[in-house]
Amino acid sequence: MDHVLLAGIWGGLVAVLGAAYPEEKVSHPLYSTKNWLLAIGGLLLLVYSCLNYAFVSGSFFFILLESLVVMASLMMMANVKESLASIVLILAGVAFIAWSFFLYEDHQTIFFIVGLTGVALGYTFKMGSVKRSLALTLGSALIALFSFLGKDAVFFWLNAFFAVFSAYYLITAIRKR
Repeated sequence: MDHVLLAGIWGGLVAVLGAAYPEEKVSHPLYSTKNWLLAIGGLLLLVYSCLNYAFVSGSFFFILLESLVVMASLMMMANVKESLASIVLILAGVAFIAWSFFLYEDHQTIFFIVGLTGVALGYTFKMGSVKRSLALTLGSALIALFSFLGKDAVFFWLNAFFAVFSAYYLITAIRKR
């Protein structure tokens, strides 16, 4: 169990570092340190969520979250158009909502799924935009709420800090306008 928690802490630290890292003006998303930190953090958190599910009875929903984050990271790094990435991620989010209502009667999962869709969309939106920071802020805040209700400390603190840093960049982007 200690190794699982350690994997979650490392993944969370890298992802939060990505959220805290300043937006950069780069010619392609591959050249952004922030994007690499977000992508690597998401991948490490996918490993954590799989280990947590397998060995600590963690929530399967966190595997879905991190799978969607990894998919969004790939689209972000490949510079997929926002419109196409948005359609793919929104459809995946809607499918997760329908599936969760079919499997679970707990309506708290809607916080989680809307949040994960917001975070995934935020990854693919244009760097430095109000839209990106808003999606990341609201998405991570909803996931933090779900994590708090589900008593998962790693995902709660990760998303709480992620929301705070994303809100900072949201305020910064709004002030620039």
